[in-house]
Amino acid sequence: MQDESLETNSNIVSDEEKTAVKPDYEKEIIEIIRSGESPRKLRDSLSDYHENDIAEALPKFTAFERKKLYRILGTEQLSNIFEYIDKDTVGIYLDEMDLKKAADLISNMESDEVVEVMREIDKDKRAILAEMLSEDVKKDIALIASFDEDEIGSKMTTNFIRISVNLTVKQAMSELIAQAPKNDNIYTIFVVDEDGYFYGAIDLKELIIARKDTDLEDLIMTSFPYVYGNESIDDCIEKLKDYSENSIPVLDNNNRILGVITSQDIIEVVDDEMGEDYAKLAGLIAEEDLKEPLFDSMKKRLPWLLILLVLGMMVSSVVGIFESVVSQLTVIMAFQSLILSMAGNVGTQSLAVTIRVLMDESLKGRQKLKLVAKEMRVGFFNGLIVGVISFVVVGLYIIVFKGKNFMFSYAVSGCIGLAMLVAMVISGAVGTIVPLFFKKIKVDPAVASGPLITTMNDLIGVVTYYGLSWFLLIQILHLGG
Repeated sequence: MQDESLETNSNIVSDEEKTAVKPDYEKEIIEIIRSGESPRKLRDSLSDYHENDIAEALPKFTAFERKKLYRILGTEQLSNIFEYIDKDTVGIYLDEMDLKKAADLISNMESDEVVEVMREIDKDKRAILAEMLSEDVKKDIALIASFDEDEIGSKMTTNFIRISVNLTVKQAMSELIAQAPKNDNIYTIFVVDEDGYFYGAIDLKELIIARKDTDLEDLIMTSFPYVYGNESIDDCIEKLKDYSENSIPVLDNNNRILGVITSQDIIEVVDDEMGEDYAKLAGLIAEEDLKEPLFDSMKKRLPWLLILLVLGMMVSSVVGIFESVVSQLTVIMAFQSLILSMAGNVGTQSLAVTIRVLMDESLKGRQKLKLVAKEMRVGFFNGLIVGVISFVVVGLYIIVFKGKNFMFSYAVSGCIGLAMLVAMVISGAVGTIVPLFFKKIKVDPAVASGPLITTMNDLIGVVTYYGLSWFLLIQILHLGG
């Protein structure tokens, strides 16, 4: 009976493990395309999969199999799939289609996606495709392309519903139904006044449940958030993140609606900006990818490396100045890295906090001073705790492993603890002041601050540590050999 029970439990675990395995959609899609089913059967089978799953499977197909897929699927479904494809490779797939199919596909894509896709297509083919697009699509492309890449207007789509403020609820519903086939961003309906200026927005649910005799004005949110097309993406990010709307209108300088930024666009913008800032904090001027040429990667990294080389030489020169201190107290060399690493960590933490705070463009001068004071206080109290721990542990280490007497050991560890406290306070201030300074002179603080603060903190740590060692241990306590 026990054996049967164990076998039953084993079968149960086995079944649970099977259900826990994630389905391999990519493999299933490939098997469908490679089957000998009819086009209708293949299209029905593929309709069960999300467009993103099909997009991820595309690179695994041969060119022949992809062409088979292009013929099977309708233009609308293909355009949805292409919106999930890496824009660097989309030109390769478009080259595998006939021009009419490619033009129809592009015409069905979101206008902001079309602009990105067209940038990746060969110049000659781009010109031909552009001629084959409808006038409405050409107009949308020209509108979005008129904005610089760092302006929020370059990320908008013209896919939205717009109605007039002077309609009845019934007329508004009719207008929604009329525009919906061409514009699928219908969850928020945007309202303009008699002169075409942005007036407010209506939630789709509110319009659906409204009674016929309800005044449309009662449904309109006139305080709905909006941005201007020529505002920089950096300035708009915080505003966009603060609202959980499906879409936010983008206005021209005359307060007329040009397009909308969807929630998906906001996610992509924030993700792009975070990636850029991460690269900048590492001393790069832009993000890299695996396909980037060697020379381009070198150009991004070399400028800051050369600057850091000069600063590194300065750090080495400072160490040379204190050569006499090291020769008299060789034991202190063993703890240099401890001071430098703690100072560097504090500076990096302060930098990260400051870069995050600087995203708020409304920050006042007094608030910036409070930020510096706060980071110095944090550095002081953290330094006090870490310094006391270092005083106790390092002193004990010198007694046990270096065989020094109690007074000598704890004089050295006391100097180390004090140096750590001072270095952490100064590093906290530097990690805050440097990015604030670069922001003031209109230099991107994320680019300029990261590597610079690391090296500056090394310099601070070296001067503090060896300076205090010289003054306290040699000049005051006369511990030099």
